[in-house]
Amino acid sequence: MSASNAAHSVVEPSTGTRRFAGLLVILYAIITMVPLIWIVLTSFKSPDDAISYPPKVFFKPSLEGYCNVFTTRSRQTQEFIQTLGPPQGLCDNIARSRNMVVAGPSNYVPRFINSLIIAFGSTVLAVALGTLSAYGFSRFRVPLKDDLLFFILSTRMMPPIAVAIPIYLMYRTVGLSDTRLGMILLYTSVNVSLAVWLLKGFIDEIPREYEEAAMIDGYTRFQAFVKVVLPQATTGIAATAIFCLIFAWNEYAFAVLLTSGNAQTAPPFIPIIIGEGGQDWPAVAAGTTIFLVPIVVFTVLLRKHLLRGITFGAVRK
Repeated sequence: MSASNAAHSVVEPSTGTRRFAGLLVILYAIITMVPLIWIVLTSFKSPDDAISYPPKVFFKPSLEGYCNVFTTRSRQTQEFIQTLGPPQGLCDNIARSRNMVVAGPSNYVPRFINSLIIAFGSTVLAVALGTLSAYGFSRFRVPLKDDLLFFILSTRMMPPIAVAIPIYLMYRTVGLSDTRLGMILLYTSVNVSLAVWLLKGFIDEIPREYEEAAMIDGYTRFQAFVKVVLPQATTGIAATAIFCLIFAWNEYAFAVLLTSGNAQTAPPFIPIIIGEGGQDWPAVAAGTTIFLVPIVVFTVLLRKHLLRGITFGAVRK
């Protein structure tokens, strides 16, 4: 059988099969979205509605959770509250309805800013170092290349708890404990292995002839890398950045052990939000909802590159 006949003999899935597959994908998407939707709904509930049983699907929306996540409150007598004059804003009004007053801002905003600085800072460094390393492994003869690549990948396989205590002792000795710089360096070292492996596959697919032609025209090796390789590796760089950012943004174990105040990120801070009667679930849900926004926006902006990146190599020319 010739190649053309073999190509024509491929059986295309029927319309019913495609529809069934589409329904499965939609069902899976709905199931995976239910927890996120419930978190968002909980952030607009009152504390009583958040812990009601059976759980309330229909409720009167309230911004108390968002007010509680951004402010700290203290309980006062009604006589004292009356001496304060009219409420100063929505959050103050909600607090006074529960015989409390707003004592000041909470620590959520500084923790959120720490997450932004540490996650995006480590992602930029990991992708930059990973791109240079991947280019070196792809274009040059490196002694023991396969062994080095396996060693780099093995650092990603190691569970965080296995190295958490040594890193804690080392950081305490060199003064990097509870610092943004220390967390950026740590997350960068963890993400570099992933960046190298992902980007090497993309750079391997870029023909060497493009760079050779550029160097014949007078470009240096670095100029050819910047002006020829990087533009063609944009898809891989974007996909790698998303994966690195997701890890750094959601990382919990190192953040709990190595930070306590100055450099603490949002993941270890959100679960300890305590309200009047214990865990303030609307505030926890509000903090989680806000925490999801940057990563969702970043992923949506680069979604085209992400889809091309995760399907890279599935179809070869």
